Amino acid sequence: MKRDLLSFADLTRAQADRLFDVALRLKADLRAGKAHQEFAGKTLAVLFHKPSLRTRLSFEVAMTQLGGSSLFITDKEIGIGSREPVQDVGRVLSGYVDGIMIRTFAHADVEELARFATVPVINGLTDYNHPCQILADLLTVQENLGDVTRRVVAWIGDGNNMAHSWIEAAAVLGFELRLACPEGYDPDPALLSAASQRTRIVLTRSPQEAARGADVVNTDVWASMGQEAEQELRAAAFAGFIVDQGLMADAAPSAIFLHCLPAHRGEEVTEAVLEGPQSRVWDEAENRLHAQKALMAMLMGESAL
Repeated sequence: MKRDLLSFADLTRAQADRLFDVALRLKADLRAGKAHQEFAGKTLAVLFHKPSLRTRLSFEVAMTQLGGSSLFITDKEIGIGSREPVQDVGRVLSGYVDGIMIRTFAHADVEELARFATVPVINGLTDYNHPCQILADLLTVQENLGDVTRRVVAWIGDGNNMAHSWIEAAAVLGFELRLACPEGYDPDPALLSAASQRTRIVLTRSPQEAARGADVVNTDVWASMGQEAEQELRAAAFAGFIVDQGLMADAAPSAIFLHCLPAHRGEEVTEAVLEGPQSRVWDEAENRLHAQKALMAMLMGESAL
């Protein structure tokens, strides 16, 4: 039976723990010069409706380092939902490749693709969530702070796809999550309510309240791709939600700062924090590679490496 990853909620706690263990081992193997060829003869299709630096490079390099190959396909070649229905794309690609990664806008398109594809489908980002990024974020937390279930995570800013993935992860792993969002920019209330039944989740209008004593402070741009027309409106709404040295001082002394990138210095985060000693954003970006290797091994490999 094939498996997909459309959200972090698709994982159990045991599967997540196993994935992180494999990712750390693969990272150590790479640095030690140990090669892996378990994906020899396998091909991953990477479909992009949204541009990307980290998503494209991390998946393509991951396949190469595992001995496989990848095919980069833009919407111009396919026209998903316009030139060809999503279900037809899923069926056709399944006859050619061993897995599909898609980075797009509508989450429903990813769900439909997975429904008709007979090979594993990985959500590389939708407007609703970003499970591959949260895997890298949690891997970074584990490397720096140990078991995340004993930590407090603060999210500062928009209740966007990244906030949704943090909520899903909190529900699965059981850590405390505090979200500071401006009025009118809250996460999906149904998701928030369901997750709150499983772990402690706080929604506040105060970044200081969210960050106080937190072990992880993280944020994202105020206007994501597709929201550029709202930039001025959002800049006014998010005034006071910048992560600066003062806010980091409210967090635990050993706290780390995360950002999924790209970052707008001087907007949602200051240069001093992004480039400061508590920042782990560059490790976090690299960990996309290692977390996704482990994920593909879980979904596409005959063994877990």
